[in-house]
Amino acid sequence: MNRYFIYLGYNGKNFSGWQVQPNGITVQQCIEEALATLLRQPVPIVGAGRTDAGVHARTMIAHFDWEEPIADLPFLAEKLNRLLPKDIVIYRIVPVRPEAHARFDATSRTYKYYVTTRKDPFNYELVYRMTGKLDFDAMNEACKVLFDFVDFTSFSKLHTDVKTNNCRIYQAGWEQEGDVWVFTVQADRFLRNMVRAIVGTLLEVGRGKLTIEGFRKVIEAKDRCKAGTSVPGHALFLVDVTYPEELFNS
Repeated sequence: MNRYFIYLGYNGKNFSGWQVQPNGITVQQCIEEALATLLRQPVPIVGAGRTDAGVHARTMIAHFDWEEPIADLPFLAEKLNRLLPKDIVIYRIVPVRPEAHARFDATSRTYKYYVTTRKDPFNYELVYRMTGKLDFDAMNEACKVLFDFVDFTSFSKLHTDVKTNNCRIYQAGWEQEGDVWVFTVQADRFLRNMVRAIVGTLLEVGRGKLTIEGFRKVIEAKDRCKAGTSVPGHALFLVDVTYPEELFNS
């Protein structure tokens, strides 16, 4: 059996998330249907993660298996792009070792969240607009607190089926890009709704409603009810997933 990684991106506005759902169109469903059309049999794929409804991905990776080696992978990617809707793109398809796993072998994932305080009629669908002033210096100080913890129960969606709420955060901070402020966070794994809950709580710091010490106490409480409200998904992007080099065929 031959295994392949698909590098892809999508605008999540019109999808009920990544994972196949019984009552909504998803990104995984669209790609599996396109592969089945081209390869003439069902081809299940496994994604690096499960983005929620409305969340975007500039870079998502998924893997699939095929019995025979596929000779022309660029041509397969091109044919997939012709079949897929305009809000999904296949960047490339690459061979990997048979044991490589798009989800379990990922060493880090990086998300970005976009916030602005300025009204913009051309970018509102991809940025979360806040009213009033935000103290981004205080928000960046609060970000440093994240590195002191591994248990992020306070930022996890309740009643999930994960065995642990431990994550290792490698990077977290806000940077300004024109009129938009971008929160970038990288970790070895993320919990359901984690990034949106972190951003919502950091915005409480930015508005002066929560101190940096209060932000620390939110994490220490290990209680989702202590954290801020989750921000909307339309301004959240998965932007990178990394893997060990030895997974790729030379």
